[in-house]
This record gives sequence, C-alpha cells and structure tokens, in this order.
Amino acid sequence: MPISRRTALRAAAALALAENVAGQQKTATYGLIGSIKAQTGKRDELASILLESAADLPGCLSYVVAKDSKDADALWVTEVWESEAAHQASLALPGVRAAISKGRPLIAAFDQQHATEPIGGVGLKKER
Repeated sequence: MPISRRTALRAAAALALAENVAGQQKTATYGLIGSIKAQTGKRDELASILLESAADLPGCLSYVVAKDSKDADALWVTEVWESEAAHQASLALPGVRAAISKGRPLIAAFDQQHATEPIGGVGLKKER
C-alpha cells in the first residue's frame, strides 16, 4: 500500500518533533539528605565551612544546613540539584575541594545519607 507524500511529510514532522521534545526533557532532579557528626564542640565551625562553600554552586537548587535539635554535635544537610551530574561536577570545584579539606578534620562520622528525587516544594523552581 503506497503512502501519500502528505502522510510521509506528517510522519517525518511528528518524528522530528518527538525527537526535539525528548532531547529537551530534563534529567530528574537529584537530592541528598545526610547527617554529619562533628567532633565534640566543632559543630558550628563545621556548619560555617559547609555554608561558605555552598555559595553560587552551578546546578544547586537548594542547600540547607541545620543543627540537630537532639545532638549538640550533629548537622543535617539537605541538598537539591538539577541532576546527579551537577552534584558530581560540584565536587571538582576548587572552592568545594578546599571546604572538604578544611572540614574533614572536624568530622567525627557520617551517620546517614540518602539519595532522593525531589519533585517540588517551597523554594524549588518548577522543573517540569
């Protein structure tokens, strides 16, 4: 059964549109929620280092450092990134590498860490 020129052109246009839309779809946002135990009495110093290093991180949609209300040495860090690749790329930035070196001696343990896929919330840009 022969296909008309008009049908072939419509199919080609639909295919091109579908490929363009697929190419523009964003990767899933990437989140991390983790608890860090600071050396005794060093929580505020560690929090300061974490917050200083978070300024102007490409691809970072949210970065929150919070004190644990039940543990005087623990912090919770909640991050939202445009993608997991953006998060990984941030680890190579000179400012982040310097903060890691500066903060590492103040860390007693990483208690918990969970990767998430944020879907929205107050303060987050709509991605979809």
